[in-house]
Amino acid sequence: MAVLKVKFTKTNRDKLAQVLWILNWVSVVTGVILFSLGLFLKVEINKRWELMAERDLHYVPNMLIATGLIACGINFLGGKICYDCADTTKFLRWKLLMLPYVICTFFFTFCILVGALMCYGMRGELEEALDLGLRDAMRYYKDTDTPGRCFLKRTVDLLQIQFQCCGNFGFRDWFQIQWISNRYLDMSRREVVARLRSNVEGKYLMDGVPFSCCNINSPRPCIQHQITNSSAHFNYEYQTEELNLWRKGCRQALLEYYTHIMQSIGFTVLIIWLFELSVLTGVRYLQTSLENVLRQGDPDSESDGWLLENSFVETARSNFNIIKSLGKCNQIDTANNGDPNINVPSTAYYGPDNLPSKQIPMAS
Repeated sequence: MAVLKVKFTKTNRDKLAQVLWILNWVSVVTGVILFSLGLFLKVEINKRWELMAERDLHYVPNMLIATGLIACGINFLGGKICYDCADTTKFLRWKLLMLPYVICTFFFTFCILVGALMCYGMRGELEEALDLGLRDAMRYYKDTDTPGRCFLKRTVDLLQIQFQCCGNFGFRDWFQIQWISNRYLDMSRREVVARLRSNVEGKYLMDGVPFSCCNINSPRPCIQHQITNSSAHFNYEYQTEELNLWRKGCRQALLEYYTHIMQSIGFTVLIIWLFELSVLTGVRYLQTSLENVLRQGDPDSESDGWLLENSFVETARSNFNIIKSLGKCNQIDTANNGDPNINVPSTAYYGPDNLPSKQIPMAS
């Protein structure tokens, strides 16, 4: 029994072909949108690539870019096919290609769905990449004279100012690393030398943060040094004071930023997937209805169209049998301990009776 069978008149078939021709051209535009979304995501990741650990995060934008390009090609071909299908005689040139086209388009729409789900599933890998990347960027913040790292101070400062964040998880992360280079430390001062010697690794650690952590909305001048020392500042209590530093960690700020982008892209891709699925459904109805017209031999007669000629169970069983029969064709009879030649009689043997009749004379 056919699945979702619909009866079409000639007028209905012609209108369906015209509507699908228009929708396929709209689908070309959606392919351009997919390509643009993938390109946009790729650019956004590359903007802050130095703040991320070495992770393969480009597979999602690359998937969207490739899907968008394929969408343009497939839907352009689909528009041409639907335009010709308005005339039953022109359908003959596409008859053999229609079913492979429908199958390929089905797998293509499945790839669009996978791309949308990948946008939602990228958060975990992105969070890990940001955590490790920001940790390394803060560690190399002071290396302004080291080739390959001299730009990290400017990058981290701009990040903290733009996203109004401080540190990796919070401003206390700066207390655990040396973010001032030794070239800017006065080694003649006793307290500086004592602080360096007090640390096992010889690092100059202090309860201070870079200037970019200061909250510009605070009415009080920024307190970025001796943050935990209440007596070092007038009318200041570390435990109860509302700090004039950014409270949010940069990992959380960046994760929220990229999550918003990926959720928006994922939702847009899901809408495109639903649209492509509806176009594919219409093309399938057009294909089956036109094939039934050819069987009847009357181009003006009514014809049935369907999604599947048999039920889902019967279709799955027939496809499984086809795959099973193909597997049997590639099998070799390996009975009797797996030797395919075990039952083949030998036509030659070695022995005195098998020697050549003409002997070569021995040398005297």
